Amino acid sequence: MTSAWVVPDAVWSLYVKTLRRALAAPPEPSNVTNTTRRRGLSLPRCAPFVSTNGTRGRARYPGQVVNIEIWSGDITRFAADAIVNAANSSLLGGGGVDGAIHRRGGPSILAACRQLRATSLRAGLPPGQAVATGAGQLPAKWVIHTVGPVYSGPNDGPDDGAATLASCYRECLRVADELGAKSIAFPTISAGAYGWPVAQATRIAVKTVLATPSAVDLAVMVAFNAAAEAGYRAALTASRPA
Repeated sequence: MTSAWVVPDAVWSLYVKTLRRALAAPPEPSNVTNTTRRRGLSLPRCAPFVSTNGTRGRARYPGQVVNIEIWSGDITRFAADAIVNAANSSLLGGGGVDGAIHRRGGPSILAACRQLRATSLRAGLPPGQAVATGAGQLPAKWVIHTVGPVYSGPNDGPDDGAATLASCYRECLRVADELGAKSIAFPTISAGAYGWPVAQATRIAVKTVLATPSAVDLAVMVAFNAAAEAGYRAALTASRPA
């Protein structure tokens, strides 16, 4: 009679931990250089800025779960658990970030969006809300689609649409928590074709993410140009405790 081979508990435990880490880490973009490792996730290194404890590097805010980093580049090449798409209400693709995500992610993202439109979102996705699909060929596990408000000037209603824009970030974090995502990459929502002033859009983004309780470890603000990067840095500096 052939006896069974028994794997020692310590060996099995090490194997399981290694497998979990491998499955949890999203694929790395092939063209990203100058990266830094953080919990198995490859993240492009952003320029250092002064954090709340006076050191240079990643900003950490006492009492806040979500840490924020800034990265300038193409969001479709950023490796994170979830990438946020600045979509339109139709969820059927468009220009800017929306078009880029659909092009690089491939047809499976559009197919998932069409399924949502045929079932739970027959009227489309309302501004300020968020919904997730798979990420297709993107270096992520999920795409979280959200619809930002169109900017129509500083005198358009009591909050000028700022509450809706803030809701985009809160809802994306809520969906990320439901998915179990630990890292999320945001574009500058509504600052493109929807016309929001970059300084205001970046300030709302940073303020909302820092104020929203979440199990997400890291939120990366992906700046599409120098003005957006400057806006994020100014917003982070203004958010530091006195």
